Amino acid sequence: MEGVLLFFHIVVCLLLVIVVLLQSGKSADLAGAFGGYGSQSTFGPRGTATLLSKITTTLAILFMVTSLLLQVLAAGKNRSGSVLPKEKPAQSQPLKPASPAPQPQPQDVPAK
Repeated sequence: MEGVLLFFHIVVCLLLVIVVLLQSGKSADLAGAFGGYGSQSTFGPRGTATLLSKITTTLAILFMVTSLLLQVLAAGKNRSGSVLPKEKPAQSQPLKPASPAPQPQPQDVPAK
């Protein structure tokens, strides 16, 4: 089940990338090349939803749903509900007090 869902998720991802790359930008006409908003309407070149935008919306929804389903399946395997591993940290030995640093002997001090 998880393998089929993962395969479907990857196919949806690839199709989503392809469909997004096929779409033209908002200012794809000649006026957009010179910094204008275009001549299609008063508020910019936003028109009706095209077939590619509807496919993009559908694929985005499928991507989100399959992502959530994969997460639910992965959490079902981990039964604890935590993302942290169940291993307990190793018990550390109590620290011994540090011994004082050795003091230099009188013969180690250079004479002035």
